[in-house]
This record gives sequence, C-alpha cells and structure tokens, in this order.
Amino acid sequence: MSDKQAPAARRAPPGSSLMSLALASMMDDVHAHSGAVYLLSADESVLEMAVMAGLPRAFAAPWERVGLGAPIPVAEAARERRLVWVSGEDDMARRYPRVAVVLPYPFALAALPVATETKVYGAVFVTWPGSHPHELSDRERDHLTSACERLAVRLERAAAESRPVLPEADPLPASGRVADTLGSVEAARMVARLPYGLCSLDLYGRIVFVNAAAAELIGVPAGRLLGTHLWAAVPWLNDPVYEDRYRAALISQHSTSFVALRPPGEWLSFRLYPSTTGLSVRVSRARSVATTARTVPPPDDGPSRLVTISQLLSLAGALTEAVSVQDVVQLVAEEIAPAVGCQALVVLGSRAGRLHVLGHRGYPDPHVVERFDGTPLSAPTPGAHALNSGVPSFFESRAELERLYPVRHATPDGFAAWAYLPLIASGRPVGTCVLAYAEPHSFPADERAVLTSLGGLIALALERALLYDAKHQLAHGLQAALLPPSLPPLPGIDTAARYLPGTRGMDIGGDFYDVVPVEGLAAAVIGDVQGHNVTAAGLMGQIRTAIRAYTTVGQSPAEVMRSTNRLLIDLGSDLFSSCLYLRLDPGRGRAVMARAGHPPPLLRRPDGRVRVLDLAGGPLLGIDGSATYPTTEVDLAPGSVLVLYTDGLVESPGVDIEDALVELGRRLAEAGDRPLDELADVLVGQEEHAEERIDDVALLLLRARGAVGDV
Repeated sequence: MSDKQAPAARRAPPGSSLMSLALASMMDDVHAHSGAVYLLSADESVLEMAVMAGLPRAFAAPWERVGLGAPIPVAEAARERRLVWVSGEDDMARRYPRVAVVLPYPFALAALPVATETKVYGAVFVTWPGSHPHELSDRERDHLTSACERLAVRLERAAAESRPVLPEADPLPASGRVADTLGSVEAARMVARLPYGLCSLDLYGRIVFVNAAAAELIGVPAGRLLGTHLWAAVPWLNDPVYEDRYRAALISQHSTSFVALRPPGEWLSFRLYPSTTGLSVRVSRARSVATTARTVPPPDDGPSRLVTISQLLSLAGALTEAVSVQDVVQLVAEEIAPAVGCQALVVLGSRAGRLHVLGHRGYPDPHVVERFDGTPLSAPTPGAHALNSGVPSFFESRAELERLYPVRHATPDGFAAWAYLPLIASGRPVGTCVLAYAEPHSFPADERAVLTSLGGLIALALERALLYDAKHQLAHGLQAALLPPSLPPLPGIDTAARYLPGTRGMDIGGDFYDVVPVEGLAAAVIGDVQGHNVTAAGLMGQIRTAIRAYTTVGQSPAEVMRSTNRLLIDLGSDLFSSCLYLRLDPGRGRAVMARAGHPPPLLRRPDGRVRVLDLAGGPLLGIDGSATYPTTEVDLAPGSVLVLYTDGLVESPGVDIEDALVELGRRLAEAGDRPLDELADVLVGQEEHAEERIDDVALLLLRARGAVGDV
C-alpha cells in the first residue's frame, strides 16, 4: 500500500487501532457523524460489531451481532457485496421496518461491504443527519468505496500474517475546548451569569457540566447531578420519552425540545443542541404551556408520544405471535390501534386485481366497510394508490381527502382523518392498512415514520398469516378429499366417524378410515400412515384406494392385508402404516379381523360390558414383504358396538397407554345406548376441545342393529 493510499496510516501514532483509525478517517472524509465496522465471523454467517464511533454503542445494541441474512442495511451490503443507501426515515421505514421501529428518527445511512475480489471480511455503515441531500454524492460514494477497499486489503494482509483482528475500543470523537479560546475560569463565569440553566451531556447522556441556574430550576444540587443521566437522577424526568428525545437529537443531529412538569405545578422547557461530541441542554421556565410545542402534554391529556420505543418493541414482538389473518387483524385492533390513537381500522388484501377486506374493527355500520370490498386496483382511491405505489398517504381532514380524491372514490366512512399504510413484505405489496380517526388529526414527521414502520411490521405478519391460512385451507381440503365425504349405508350395521387433525405441522396426517358394502356383508378399515405431511396424506389415499379395490374383488381379510403390505413395499416409500381391517357379517353375528401393528379395538356388548379385544396380528405395513396377517373371529351380537380408533385418541405425553385404554373403556361404558353420533362426540370430546393435539385422531364406530335408541 502506498503512502498516497493511506495518509491516515502515515499520521497514526504507533499502536493505533486498525479499524478505529479507518472508521474515523472514513467519517471525516464524508462528514458523517456516526458509523461502525463489522467483521464477518469465522463461519461467515454472522456480522459482529468491532468498533463504533459518534454514538453510544448502546444505540446499536440490537445489532451488535446480526445474521448475514438479516433484513438490515449492513447485512445486505455484505451479503450482496454492494453499497446500500437509505436516504431518510421514510425510506428506512419502507425498506427496513425493523430498524425504523427502534430508530424512528431522521437520518441517512450508507452501508458498504469490506471485501476484496475473493473474500468478504465484513461491512461498514456511516450515518448523516436527516438534512443530508436525498442522494449520495459521487464524491461521498467514491471516498466510502475506496476507504472500505483499503480496509479490506489491510484485513487481508493481517489474515495472511496470522495477526488476529479483534474488536477495538470505540474511537473518541475530536472535541474543541472552550478553554482554548476563552480560558476555563472566564468560561465558567460567563455561563454562571446567564439567566437560564445550562448543562452538558456526553454522548452517553451523562451530565458532565451543570450551572447553578440549571440545578436550581431542576431542584437537585449540582453535585448530585454530575456523572448521572438526567432522566435517571431526577424522578419526575424518569420517563422513556425524555431519553427518546436525547436519542433523537444525537442520531438526527437536529435540535429537539420538550417541556416537563416539575411538581407540583411548574413547567420547565428543555432544549437539546447536539453535536458529534455530546449535547448542550438549555433549561428555562416554559412561557406558556398551552402554546409551547412540547413532547409531553400535561397529565390526563393523553399519551405523551405516538408510541414509545418500548411500545414499538412490544408491538413488534406481539406481531410475531400472530398465526392467521384474523389473528393479525385482532392484534392490530387490540394493541396497535389504541397505541396510535385511531378509532377504527380496515385491513385490505388484493385478489384478482381487486381489493378485498381481510378484517376490520371499529365501524358501527359494517355496510360502510363493504364499500372497500371489490375495488379495482386501477381505481383512483387512496387504498388502491397506497397498495400500487407502496407510498403511505395521510389525510388530516375530510377536506384534504376530498381535495385529492372525488367523493365517490374516497370511500367516506364517517371518520375525520385517515392513514393509508401500504403493507409491503419481501418487496411485494400484500395489502393496505387503513387507520381512521374520529377527529381531524395531524401527522407530524416522526408520527408518519412510526406508522410507516408499523405498516412494514404488519405486512410481514400478514404475509406469514396469508401463507398459513392458504396452507391450512389446502391441508383441510386435501384431507377432506382423501377421506370419505360420508359413510355409505351398510346392511345390518350403523356407523359414525370422526377425524381431528393434529394442531402441529400442516394440520394434515395419514390417519384414515373407510367402510365398503360387499354383497350382503360389509368391510371396515382404519389405519395410520407415519408422518404429518402431504407425503403421508398421499400415501394414505393410495392405501385406502387399494384396500377398497382388494375388498371389492373378494379377497379375504388376511389377503387384503398381505396385498396392501406388498403394494406399500413396491411403492418404495420410507413410510410405514398401521392398519385394522374387519369383514362384518351381521346376519351371522360375527366379525373377522386382521391387524397390522394397530391399537386393539374396543367392544361394548349389549349388556354394557366393555373389553379390549386381544387380536392376532402382524407387523406394520411396509416393513416385511413376506409378512402374514392372521385373523381373529369375534362375536358381534345385535346392539354390540365396535370402537376402532387411531393412537392419537389414547396416546399423550406422560399418560400410560394402559391407563388411557381403561379411561376410554369407562367413557364407552358410561355413555349408555345413545345414538352413535352422540357416542362419537363423547369419545372424542376431550381431544376435540384440546388446545394442542400432537397427533391426528380418527374414530370409527360400528353397531350391529337392534340396539336400544337406534332408529
């Protein structure tokens, strides 16, 4: 590396840190006010922050370690080996809502890879105040790119020389001192003479200077304030809103202010003037609380800020728990709507080129919401525009809405202000969220940024929910198609069946049942293919079809089981299946059964006694091509009930299978001679209402006619 390429290195004193020096030089070249260097982990899956400058490291705590695939600028820069430019808070909210939720402030950001032609070593980001031009200049782009390339070469050299590159202490910003121009004593005298309070905070928010006027106004001795955080040392300033103003000032490098009530009734005004070395704070008595722009209104006037940082994180966490579309709508209604102060909402999706209502809350007249449904995406409406453009729209009054959209397209709903938030997930629109306010409502810049960020988080939750609902509908549709839609009438036999999908996975499984009339006789089958996925369900359909075919051609129960076993092996599947097959002859009062690793059936005799049938059997289907399946003949007197089930009905964690069978038999005995449909409900009752079922449940009941209560 030539001297011309590394002037910073020439000026560096011995022992200067590699990354700290590179970062400080890079920020100075482009006049950025903060930045950080990340290094790629040894397994190249995680970026770890090595050094940060210009802001407290705590501000970046959520991103100290980030996965290379994370949807944030610095990870995207390393992953795609390109410069990522975020022009401001609106751009951040649309593209990276997870970052904007935590840092909803006006600032611009550039992220770049630290890479050679053959290897990525990490990434860098730098930030500017929100006043930075919308585009990154060619000069800034060139300086940043060159600096990252030089850093990559130095890291490559360190790796070649087996010199470990470790995280470094964050570089301290350069700072001019008042004493350099005025002298420290005279500076202190000047500050003491001012009629208002002054204090100085370092980058970490600690008070490093406070004058007597400020201490008197705050009501805390100067000695107790020095070295503490203002919002922690003063009880009535202990509110996340005040700390948020400090964060906003440092990140945006814009002056901010708020007023706060010093008990019992004195309002103080705080104005924060940031720089890259810290903040100067001016404290004075508020002239008129009614007219002063303030962050915190008096108590009982409502929330102090649209949503605090802690609320945003809580809402983001809650959205990750939403499973279905209706879960998302309910969560937005119950948690987000109260937080942002709206009185009604509509969540819109798109289908076949038209908007459709996914859910709504807060509208007294549901017919009003119907006006949204079916609106073409090409129509000049705010909902369609937000979805098509990906740009949020805010209307502070009805007049503002109707000025841009004709009344017939504005969808008037009786409210007075609206926010139309596009729901963009994975780079594509999934819907629009409409927030409605009962009174005219202003939307300042920080509120718009927060709402836009929330829109991004809602979009991610909605995308997952739409996929879940589609999967759920597919699973149930497939399961319904593979199971008999209804049980055909059998000679001398009444039937009832139930199927409950498991609550884990795809809500689809391999449990099956069927009944087949056979020339004055009847056949019944129940089984369970291993697994809870589409493969298991498909194999289940093949087995059920095969058994029906073998039954129709007149094979005996033992032959049906052998044929099905050979078919399963010939299909080459890695899955196994249990099965219980019955040939019923109600005229002679008997049933012939063959079993392949399936739980034994229960028989309730006409006198009410219940026993578990001890049947001969063979191995699971699909294991041994030469297996045989002996049969057992069972008496089936009129009024007898056979209970066939899959293991999901009797198996649960921590419960012995023998105890579960005893409990099932007890319920069967106590149910009496009620109709089969009622009996089926009794037997699956506990599982049907369970919040979580590990396995599917199939139940098939067979009763020889003549029982009391049957018609």
